[in-house]
Amino acid sequence: MTTRQLPEIAFSSGRSGSGPATWGQQAIWDAVRRLAPEDAPRYNITTAAPLDPGLPLPVLLTALDRLLHLHDSLHTRLVPDGDGRLRQLVDPDGRLAVHTEHCPDEAQLSEAGARLHDELAARAFDCATEWPIRVGVVEHGGLARHISLVLAHTAVDGSGMTRLVADLTALCLGTAPAELSALREPAQQPLEEAEFQTSERGRRRDAGARKQFLRKLQLGPARLFPRPDEPAAPHFPNAVLRSPALPEAVELVAATHRVSSSSVLLAATAAMTAKLSGHSEAVLHVVVNNRFLPELANAVSTVAGEGLFHLPDATGEFGGIVRRTHAAAIGTYRHAYYDKLRLDEEIAALAAGGVPLADRSCVFNDTRELAPPAPTEPTGTEPAGTDRTTLTWPVEFEPRAGLTYALDAVRTPDALSLALTADPTVLPRSAMEEFLYGIEELILAEADPRITT
Repeated sequence: MTTRQLPEIAFSSGRSGSGPATWGQQAIWDAVRRLAPEDAPRYNITTAAPLDPGLPLPVLLTALDRLLHLHDSLHTRLVPDGDGRLRQLVDPDGRLAVHTEHCPDEAQLSEAGARLHDELAARAFDCATEWPIRVGVVEHGGLARHISLVLAHTAVDGSGMTRLVADLTALCLGTAPAELSALREPAQQPLEEAEFQTSERGRRRDAGARKQFLRKLQLGPARLFPRPDEPAAPHFPNAVLRSPALPEAVELVAATHRVSSSSVLLAATAAMTAKLSGHSEAVLHVVVNNRFLPELANAVSTVAGEGLFHLPDATGEFGGIVRRTHAAAIGTYRHAYYDKLRLDEEIAALAAGGVPLADRSCVFNDTRELAPPAPTEPTGTEPAGTDRTTLTWPVEFEPRAGLTYALDAVRTPDALSLALTADPTVLPRSAMEEFLYGIEELILAEADPRITT
């Protein structure tokens, strides 16, 4: 049996200030508030890991205190200002509870860690009244043996979480905060980023990115997949294809065509979108990490945005699709840093004026560079570590208005997983299976024509 304690970190002497929210903070806040309450926690950014052979709890608490001082996003609240915009408030002091469970049985550490992690991750954050971070620790024998980090997406994106985990690890190993801060330079704090975004240079970048987005939005087809005239589905199924062969194959195809590995996955997704929709072109909403500006390279904040990717010819020989995708993707990434609230207003004005707009209901997100998800038990019949491709249906989600599908590429220690959530009235389960297996087949065949799936 476990027992729960709540030791607190008394944070003080931190940086403080207030200002407008960043584009990333505003975009995520808007997205989460539109979700059903039971679906909002799905936007939390989480990770968990065992700590072997263990870490004295005071060492971990000290490292967490120093982490709060390094990254303002961890002690920032977001408050609506009345006109749909947010302001960020950076608190100079406060208290952070660390949810700590004592587990007397070493054999139960993994189970206790997973249970605590699920509990902390299952609740949404009130960004106006609480700090956007929860920490869970399982303790055994006087040592912290398992840690969980759960953050609001308004505080970090996936890339920010990866950097946060690296910083916490370094602090636990004794790296001095000043030394770590120097290693991470440049790394803008959210208030500094907001200052850039409201500057003349930031406004020019915003206007240029929105202009390019709107231009591409008027080029693609108004509808990719036909939508049958039937009631909306009560739930959207989620299919996960786990492929041990894909990691090596993706890198081989990328090297052969001198493109990024993300372009290979995006090309296969575009090709299968064209094939299943019956169009020759593909339009995808692509999540972009936006760490291209030097000052954001090491930022622990939410910077990721959405780019509009349009491939006029997504058919034919796959190698050619890969090369065309890479060229088109570069423009998508370049123009994915903008004020989404202003863009949405412009899109609404175009739609109200009867301007035909491209289908934006297909979403692609390559998350492979991010901190790995918390370990869970395999959901299918194949155990982790198998060298065979498997497809499972682990969960169903609440419907999301205007979504045909969302595809996430996820790395695991021994495989690459493709997680597809789709509207079953548009893409039934059989089509979802064809989509996922088709992506794998395209990439494996391009890597080695002798490979069969």
